[in-house]
Amino acid sequence: MISVMPAKAPLLYPNQRKILEALGQRLREARLRRRFSVSLVAQRADLSRPTLNKIEQGDASVTMGSYLRVLSVLGLDQDLAALAADDVVGRRLQDAELATPRRAPKAT
Repeated sequence: MISVMPAKAPLLYPNQRKILEALGQRLREARLRRRFSVSLVAQRADLSRPTLNKIEQGDASVTMGSYLRVLSVLGLDQDLAALAADDVVGRRLQDAELATPRRAPKAT
């Protein structure tokens, strides 16, 4: 079973923590709606049960790849593909033809 996790969780702002916790809750609800046990999803995602529990709690120390494996087991991996697909701000900047520096200005 492959489950590599960072030494410690990255520091998140409170609103970022809430977003991650909400994602974990939605993944748990999706698992329950499919009537999948924790053991089944963990096995299919090649994760340990404690790692899956951390994912369902929205733990930031779990790798993005582990979240993706759970999404895939639940048939929701295409939802991740839709994230940031429409870069509204970037498109507006592009449409306005604003000059964007290629690198930071030199310090004097």
